[in-house]
Amino acid sequence: MDTVLKTIANGIGTITMNRAEKRNALSAELVKGLHAAFTTFATDEAVRVIVLKGEGPAFCAGADLAYLQRISENSPLENLTDSTALKDMFQTIVECPKPVVAMVHGAAIAGGCGLATVCDIVVASRENALFGYSEVRIGFIPAIVMVYLVRKIGDTQARRMVLMADNISAEEALGLGLITMVVDDELLHDETMRVAQQLAKNSSSAMALSKMMLSAVQGMSLDAGLHYATVMNALARQTDDCKEGIAKFLKSNKG
Repeated sequence: MDTVLKTIANGIGTITMNRAEKRNALSAELVKGLHAAFTTFATDEAVRVIVLKGEGPAFCAGADLAYLQRISENSPLENLTDSTALKDMFQTIVECPKPVVAMVHGAAIAGGCGLATVCDIVVASRENALFGYSEVRIGFIPAIVMVYLVRKIGDTQARRMVLMADNISAEEALGLGLITMVVDDELLHDETMRVAQQLAKNSSSAMALSKMMLSAVQGMSLDAGLHYATVMNALARQTDDCKEGIAKFLKSNKG
């Protein structure tokens, strides 16, 4: 059985983690499958926006027991190879030129919370979604995703989540800025797809350039950021989408 499923409809590519019996816990196979799926959709012209979701009762409940057992027995070189694969998978989502929307129900814990953290927009179930970085409880650290987490919610709240290792509700996650919106459980699918459909109406090139900028300007000085923004502004003006969009806007406002 495939650990990752892909479908495309009306410009929306859906990537589904398909390990329901394991609550979509991360394994080497699932990490590899997610990396391949996002890499494929990133260059597929039929896909304008990507939705990430999980089958069964949870979005992604972290790493499975067999995976944890394996990494505890690996050699340093084997663990470095495995850690690099995990980093590459997360970075493929971050660098994907298409907006990525996470549909979160149930547990999004440890690596699962990391997946939600790196998505552009996160829609979560009010009733049962849980978010948390539990790694320190077993002597591990959320090293890779911590880099993204600090950038997303800031140092103070990142320290709370990583060091206290508490699971928090969707409402709390919304308050921290970890996720984008909270909806009733029965509306989760429809609201997520509404968001995806709205994104799919936007210019693909403009969204890709915007995502690139949002990642790049973090950590830049004011002068460096403004210089970079000036160059990107000029570049955006030369895209076909911008030229066509301006032409349509001017035509609709004549007279």
